[in-house]
Amino acid sequence: MSVNTIILLLTIIVSILCFNNHNLFYKLQFNAWQIKSRKEGWRFFSHALVHADWMHLIFNMFSLFMFGGIVESYYRYYFGEQQGLLYFILLYIGGILFAAIPSYEKHKNHEWYNSVGASGAVSAVVFSYIIFDPMNSICLYGILCLPGIVWGVVYMVYSWYSSRNQNDLVNHDAHLGGAIFGILFTIALKPNLGTLFMEKIALYFR
Repeated sequence: MSVNTIILLLTIIVSILCFNNHNLFYKLQFNAWQIKSRKEGWRFFSHALVHADWMHLIFNMFSLFMFGGIVESYYRYYFGEQQGLLYFILLYIGGILFAAIPSYEKHKNHEWYNSVGASGAVSAVVFSYIIFDPMNSICLYGILCLPGIVWGVVYMVYSWYSSRNQNDLVNHDAHLGGAIFGILFTIALKPNLGTLFMEKIALYFR
């Protein structure tokens, strides 16, 4: 069983448990004030196992299913079986943490602010995939298909804009933070991937 499959199953199980157990949901959700005031540091990570509703869970896990296995295979190919699996785990966990840091800084004095979901970690995985294969088409809802790098730019701009003009309940900071981590972590592990990334884009438009 792949690491990606284990993450999928664990997240689905915990999320379903939390749908029916509000106390568990409360204990695991991200709350910067609780982290700061009550030293509940586990919330930096545990919130990625919890989702607000079925649609939230399905969307994140479908995205992870689509891209996670491929990225895990890339990591195993480039870094070897054991090291690749370790790096993939670090990509996912790092995406969770890096995505939560902006929210922590922004809301550490706001007792009312809560956030849940694996969106930051999933963003890290998706953007790691884009570094490996930037020109491969990604289809939105199976209809609108564009190269991954195009969707990546659109997603980053949208997340940045929405974070600064917040008018919904979506944690856009987490999306942006996870995406940035996925890019930086992947290139830091193997810097020539950055060069290959640029070469693939150049070849596409040649």
